[in-house]
Amino acid sequence: MDPTRPTASRLGVWRGRVVGLDEEVDGLRARRTADLGGATVLPGFVDAHGHLAWTGMAAGLVDLSECRTRDAVLDAVRRAAAVVPGDGWVDLAGYDQRPLGGHLTRDDLESAVPGRRLYIRHTSGHACLVSDAVLATVTDDELAAAGPGVVRDATGRPTGLLEEGAMAIARARRLPHSLDEIVTAVEIAGRECLAQGITTVAEAGIVTDLAGSSPVELAAYQVAREQDRLPIRVQAMVPAAMLRPSGAAAGDGIARAIDLGLRTGLGDDMLSIGALKLWLDGGMMARTAALTSPYVTPDGSDGGNGQLAFGDDELAALILDAHRAGWQLAIHAIGDAAVDQAIAVVAAAQAAHPRPGARHRVEHCGLVRPEQLPRLAAAGLTAVVQPTFLHAFGDDYSSIVGPERSGWMYRGRSFLDHGIPLAGSSDRPVADGAPLRAIQFMVERTSSGGAPVGPDEAVAVDEALAAYTTGSSYACRVEDVAGSLAAGKLADLVVLGADPRSVEPSAIAAIPVVATVLGGEVVHGAI
Repeated sequence: MDPTRPTASRLGVWRGRVVGLDEEVDGLRARRTADLGGATVLPGFVDAHGHLAWTGMAAGLVDLSECRTRDAVLDAVRRAAAVVPGDGWVDLAGYDQRPLGGHLTRDDLESAVPGRRLYIRHTSGHACLVSDAVLATVTDDELAAAGPGVVRDATGRPTGLLEEGAMAIARARRLPHSLDEIVTAVEIAGRECLAQGITTVAEAGIVTDLAGSSPVELAAYQVAREQDRLPIRVQAMVPAAMLRPSGAAAGDGIARAIDLGLRTGLGDDMLSIGALKLWLDGGMMARTAALTSPYVTPDGSDGGNGQLAFGDDELAALILDAHRAGWQLAIHAIGDAAVDQAIAVVAAAQAAHPRPGARHRVEHCGLVRPEQLPRLAAAGLTAVVQPTFLHAFGDDYSSIVGPERSGWMYRGRSFLDHGIPLAGSSDRPVADGAPLRAIQFMVERTSSGGAPVGPDEAVAVDEALAAYTTGSSYACRVEDVAGSLAAGKLADLVVLGADPRSVEPSAIAAIPVVATVLGGEVVHGAI
């Protein structure tokens, strides 16, 4: 993936770094030589946006993702409750209302498992479903303060569905998890990443907001490293909700900060603080991504426009403070209305306080109108996309945005043609995290149901590989050590059973990951 040396047949490694390629290693002695017999070696994949703790936690929960009827969900709830003693919490994951024809309610849950405390996570991460026993502990003032995220029926009674910020009601009662639970979850998810050839992950939000599981969650990553249980390199994003008045000297330009002024860049190659994470809207699956035109519904009724988390003025002040304080920004914006907000506030912050190397990012960049493309480029924003969303959910997404907008989703070709840096990621566990699956979709632009999804946005195999190597390492500000193989860079490698450029595009996802190498050590498979 180094354009100055696109291919090589020999690579030398010393003390975790690449010594050189081909003639650069002539005459050097090696403690060990491995002949890979013509296998394809690439830089280890960099996942620019994933959720390790969430992935590991979900792996231990009853999974509802394969339930296609209401009865199937409720049967799974009964089975899960039966193995939890007493009045303990019953946790389930992967809930999805779409195949059910609508959301379950607290009454449905009560009929299945009376009196039990249930916390059911929506597969998107942008909603959860809780039972009567949980809502009984919530005051009317709490419900009112949570706003529209508390979904209510026609009589005004909460249904048990909590969306976006209102999920804090459930989290406050169920969390925090212990550090050891989080370490175990991170280790499980990290091993899964290694099996897919991933060597670095940007953990897209710890501590609070949608993804957090403990107020001291970063400590779990430190513990994991100290106990040799951190399988991969991690760059942790910190939520903007942690910012507070800093008390710093006015001339420092740090009006708001997290404690001690910690910000993007602290740490080392194994564990570091990455971008500051903000959520501007919700998700397509939950129908809370903010659109300028309403969602399309089967009966033609108004499906609403989703939800924006911030007013323009509040967001502009927050972005300017974070930008001036030296943070890289990772701005969750899926719908085009949220993308409008992201472009506007970043452009205003850069105009007020220029930082050419800030590398601010739009996480997801899920629905982008044609006229937004040059504005994204002018603002210097990187698009951090999750192509596998459209493989897994493309049929559904296309139906809810309509035929014209379906070609605007999770773009590829248009971003590159407009000079917008393109980074690949997974958002695991929302969808399959395997980079090869995402790379295949970027080339084919075909959903799992066989339908084309924005075929004009297809890219070449090399361009798709770049999204998960050079592009994602650029987005994470680690391109000096990762994303390509050259002397001095980290010896993070993935060994593939075939060259993605030489197989049929439809076979890319099935290419075996023979081995994954982290810092010169084989950490998955064998060579």
